[in-house]
Amino acid sequence: MIRINLLGVERKTRKTIAFDVGQRLTLACSLIIVAAAVLIGWWYWSLGQASASVDAEMAAAQQEAARLQSLLAEVSQFEARRGQLRQRVALIEQLRGGQSVPVQILDHVSRSLPDMLWLTELQQEGNTLTISGRSTTLISLSDFVGNLGRSPLLQKPIEIVESQVESVPDRGTNPGPAVDLITFEVKAQMAAKAAPVAGATPGGGAVAVH
Repeated sequence: MIRINLLGVERKTRKTIAFDVGQRLTLACSLIIVAAAVLIGWWYWSLGQASASVDAEMAAAQQEAARLQSLLAEVSQFEARRGQLRQRVALIEQLRGGQSVPVQILDHVSRSLPDMLWLTELQQEGNTLTISGRSTTLISLSDFVGNLGRSPLLQKPIEIVESQVESVPDRGTNPGPAVDLITFEVKAQMAAKAAPVAGATPGGGAVAVH
């Protein structure tokens, strides 16, 4: 009689099936752990990149803030300088506005002097202003008279009442021939009645101008 042990075969089959399920679970857990590790590593790398980008942006922002602060300081200095210049201009305009007519005339006469011409005397008699001086050329004398006529404080025409040519010896280091100088006298009428010119005495007084 032949006997077959079916119980032993059944036990072996159960052991094989149980072993296969355990391996699969182990493999699945391993894959889950590896995937989690990869995900954590990628997340950590992303945070590092984001942190580096934020640091770079902060450094650029700090540099820009320093540059803007320097520009603001320059602008503040410029505004302060402009304020000072405005105050000076206002003060100058105020002083000019407060000048008397004689002072304005003296200022105009001094500004009217061309090159190669100088004054020797300035005299006021009433509203008549007499100016004496010397020049090396007739062109300088003509320019001086033309410049005087540009002021509304003096009436036109302005007359050259006298002009003479004098020969003056050369007193330089190496004396040469005599130099011709033009001695002139100019008269002008003041447009407004004013006090005596500073330095001049009314009624024939005079002042020498060097």
